[in-house]
Amino acid sequence: MTTIELAEPPSVVVAGTDDVRAKKRKANTDLVIAVGLTAMIVTLLAWNITGFPAASDDEGTYLAQAWAVQHGRGLAHYTYWYDHPPLAWIQLAGLSWIPALLAPTLTAVAAGRIAMLPVQAVGLLLVYLVSRRVGMPRWAASLALITYGLSPLYLTMGRQIYLDSFAVVWLLGALALALSPRKHLWHFAAAGGAAAVAVLSKETIAVILPAVLVALWQNSARSSTRPWALGAFVSGLVLVGCFYPLYAMLRGELFPGPGHVSLIGAWQFQLGSRSSSGSVFTSGSGASSLLHSWLYYDSVILIAGAVASFAGLALRRVRPIALAGVILVLVALRPGGYLPAMYVVQVLPLFAMAIAGVIAWAVVALRPGLVWWRWAVLGAAITLAVAVVAPRWYVGDRRALSTDDNAPYAQAADYIRAQWPGRDDATVVVDDVLWLDYVNAGHPPDRVIWFYKIDLDSAVAKRLPGGWCDVDYIVSTPAMRQDPNSLPTVRTLLTNSTVIASFGPQDGRIEIRRVDKETPC
Repeated sequence: MTTIELAEPPSVVVAGTDDVRAKKRKANTDLVIAVGLTAMIVTLLAWNITGFPAASDDEGTYLAQAWAVQHGRGLAHYTYWYDHPPLAWIQLAGLSWIPALLAPTLTAVAAGRIAMLPVQAVGLLLVYLVSRRVGMPRWAASLALITYGLSPLYLTMGRQIYLDSFAVVWLLGALALALSPRKHLWHFAAAGGAAAVAVLSKETIAVILPAVLVALWQNSARSSTRPWALGAFVSGLVLVGCFYPLYAMLRGELFPGPGHVSLIGAWQFQLGSRSSSGSVFTSGSGASSLLHSWLYYDSVILIAGAVASFAGLALRRVRPIALAGVILVLVALRPGGYLPAMYVVQVLPLFAMAIAGVIAWAVVALRPGLVWWRWAVLGAAITLAVAVVAPRWYVGDRRALSTDDNAPYAQAADYIRAQWPGRDDATVVVDDVLWLDYVNAGHPPDRVIWFYKIDLDSAVAKRLPGGWCDVDYIVSTPAMRQDPNSLPTVRTLLTNSTVIASFGPQDGRIEIRRVDKETPC
């Protein structure tokens, strides 16, 4: 008996030590794979990030709002009217030191895109982590990351400055915490907090919070722990999420009223008054045109991802991811709603994980006794990838790596910095993209006006008692010329001005125009 008692403890210690070492080896292997693949994809994102895709007004808007936060001008440089929660551009403001340090002469949008690279890197790592935590083997988690990162649609949308990119990262973080193998209550509370930050970064991502609850429900298997897990999650969600309405209430802007903006008033506009994009099934509608533009960049991940999401509902481990994908599909297909261009940013990582999860199930779980079946499924997937996916993605990725759509904006920004002919305090009307370039060049922010504000913002109109005659220059861009009849003052400025500098081809031309004051106002 003495010999047995002395022999048992060492064997237990050795077994425990071996188990710890095995877990460390697995974690280190996962880390090497995830970091290596992420580094490759981030390199592709960074390559030609200043040239493709073309800069959009939304990017300029979020950069200007981040600038306002940095410089203590509130949550926006114009009146903040609760159109979106502000946390995403607050995060963007905190990242802006990166391009300012690395490349201070870049245009504002180019610098902002570089600041987004760490956000995209974290999102890619979380795709791998969530895939592993729903039970995918390493090769499937790697497939999810590669499918997401090499999609031409991601290499296009992932480069742009969108609030959705921040929201996606925080939602993936919430899923990773809800699926934590340790199942600590603080993990579930942190999942609720991360979900709240996701919503405060982009409110539309709230529609897929049920997927996080499903993940939490599945990961808290015992009925005795489930109520505590749900309670911790809700506590984190509410405690973090309540700061936004609390902010509005303390400013007296929670409820609609005369003479001020309001949070609830903005919700009423977003839900009931915003113009519809139409149905994706109606030819020529905004939603249909948007869907076709997404399919143009990458039909593979969108079609395969939608199919995999619906199929994944039948697979318990993949169900949280699949449910999130299905919800986003149904929301996009609803008739009469508003469908923004950046909506697909939320869809892509979920579709990529659903595709990898369904393939992993087919290879590993379907007829496990027949080895040839697994190889047949894997071989079919590889053949399809080589014959169909790779050629399509090569063309799209090559476009992203070689096309320069932003040369006119870069030339205009250089002109503003080095050759500006007027006074620094001249009143200039610009689009959102060039607003921050003018401010960074030394122009007073109040003298640089977003073009649509001059017709739609009464506070801006008060600054110009003489109307369009108080404007000295206008910078004509494709965005400004898109619908001139809806903005009469802008139309008048374009009519009564002379080109002093022009950049780019006819279809993407940017013109610096001096306003002709000789014409009677």
